Amino acid sequence: MTVHLFDRLARLEQRIRDAVALRRAGDPNPDDPFRGLYLSDETIDALFDDHRSAFPPPDLDLTGLSDRLARVVPLSPLDTELLLIAVAPDVDSRFEQFYGYLNDDVTRRRASVGLALRLCGLSEASAPARARLDADAPLITAGLVVVEDRDRPLLSRALRVPDRVVAHLLGDTRMDPAIAAYADVMTEAEQLPGVDMLARAFTGGVRAVYLREHPGCGARETATAALAAAGFAALVVDARRIPSTMDGVDTARGLLREALLRGAGIVVGPIEGETSLLEPLHHASVPVVVHGTTVWDPAWSRTPPVHHDVRPLTAATRTRIWRTCLAGQLAPDTDPARVTAHFVLGPGQIRHAARAAELAAVASGGPVRVEHLRAGARGQNAAGLQRLARRVEPAVGWDDLVLPDPVLSGLRELAARARHRDIVLEEWRMRPGGGRGRGVTGLLAGDSGTGKTMSAEVIAGSLGMDLYTVNLATVVDKYVGETEKNLERIFSEAAGVNGVLLFDEADAIFGKRSEVRDAHDRYANIESAYLLQRMETFEGIALLSTNLRANLDDAFTRRLDVVVDFPLPDEPLRRQLWDRCLGPALPRSDDLDLDFLADSFELAGGHIRSAAITAAYLAADSGEPVSMARLVGAVAREYRKLGRLCLEREFGPYLGLAVAP
Repeated sequence: MTVHLFDRLARLEQRIRDAVALRRAGDPNPDDPFRGLYLSDETIDALFDDHRSAFPPPDLDLTGLSDRLARVVPLSPLDTELLLIAVAPDVDSRFEQFYGYLNDDVTRRRASVGLALRLCGLSEASAPARARLDADAPLITAGLVVVEDRDRPLLSRALRVPDRVVAHLLGDTRMDPAIAAYADVMTEAEQLPGVDMLARAFTGGVRAVYLREHPGCGARETATAALAAAGFAALVVDARRIPSTMDGVDTARGLLREALLRGAGIVVGPIEGETSLLEPLHHASVPVVVHGTTVWDPAWSRTPPVHHDVRPLTAATRTRIWRTCLAGQLAPDTDPARVTAHFVLGPGQIRHAARAAELAAVASGGPVRVEHLRAGARGQNAAGLQRLARRVEPAVGWDDLVLPDPVLSGLRELAARARHRDIVLEEWRMRPGGGRGRGVTGLLAGDSGTGKTMSAEVIAGSLGMDLYTVNLATVVDKYVGETEKNLERIFSEAAGVNGVLLFDEADAIFGKRSEVRDAHDRYANIESAYLLQRMETFEGIALLSTNLRANLDDAFTRRLDVVVDFPLPDEPLRRQLWDRCLGPALPRSDDLDLDFLADSFELAGGHIRSAAITAAYLAADSGEPVSMARLVGAVAREYRKLGRLCLEREFGPYLGLAVAP
């Protein structure tokens, strides 16, 4: 490798020596002390005689390339000549000295406006000719030519062609590095609803479209497919990745120039608020598709767009995309449509999820299985909700629940509603009107420790989703209107996340409306009314848990899909809970009497688990198995936390252990 490197360096050095010798041999005044301060006639004549035989230029037909560009951008013959004059120094370095000589200024090595007009055989005072370089002229609006030195008189301003345009003329198809960080070219076309209508609009001359998107709809893919059907590539711009420090007008000009060079349309979004990016994007030759979740604001642009609502993908479309992406890689009897039916994903998210599932399957050394599909789908969740709620990755299942059959039935119904809502609401058209969403909402009501939070985790786990527990400390605010804003942020973020949203201690924010006696009551009622409306339009899965169901507003109860009441466990369930909480790995003493514990102590599952953990720590500290004495002592500690007395009728022969220090 070292010998090869030095050999390459030696050959490069020899070429440099040859170039220097050739320069000296053709220089008419090699000893001129003012070399570089002016350009003499002899020097220019020598440049004219220089045909670059030692370094032949590439076989490049500038006229042909400029004509090709003129087919994309509406350029006149004069525009083409001006472009060629401006680009010449970037293709052949001799033109720098030619222009410096003609400008009578060796430092001004680009063609000026006046020089360009003279080289075109036009008068410098020709208003129509000068107008071809105005701010609204095709060369300028397309970003093909930049008029510099704005502080100079027009005729002495320099003409420069951006590097990206020069590269395009030289056959370079790479994207401008300045926009590559937030834009990409897409050509794939999915068969999605609305594509044919949009394609007809583009073919008919429509150049502005706004797509209002919903979770799992694929607005970007719809726009890309419509542009492809109309004969355009798509320059897709992720507006979230554009640096906030960038000027919107300059960004728009760079995007427009790239689209014109490629003969592409521009797809930009998501747009959520006022932006300076949209107005400069409009051009007669470039279709522009903007997408966002809000309604179109006329203040964004003076050009009214065609509006179209992009709806979520149907189950059949999602199935087709999943199977196309995972063809031949699925494990036997693995149906991606059934496994991910309750995930709201767009086409791009499905492709990314399928790729993640493929990689996970490669790492495990087998085909794509159910756990790979669910992990890939969960990986498409946005991270914004984690700043507002605590993310819990489910680690329990249905077998871990010890609950009465009616409670389990209610929980399974909640999971079934989430899993089959596409069939019921979309295919069977059971969706109500009034702007109601496709969300699934349930109430888990019961005393503390009866298993409400664990049940929410089980539901999330059975669906292959994460559980997001809303932290009320980040929601409730003492200032008027701030609580609603915080809740709106949570609901908005949750709409783009395939997860289960849990409002623990929901009565704190979903309380009853009351008679208005002062301003506090009025604002509290406004907060509750907002929540009533927002829950109806929610598209995700939301669970509310409360210890005080009576404190919830009756209007909330009517809007809930399922209400599950968690009773305190009876004796047989308590016996199962004691055995389950102690677990199979914990060493047990022979004197354990779980039947006595279940019969004597009316505790909820959470308290039983807490007592079992306390006994386990005491056993670990003593190095002995968990004995009855340890468990009874742990129960006594739990009683003290609950403010309950240790009575002989409950503790029986173990009362002495309960009162022991």
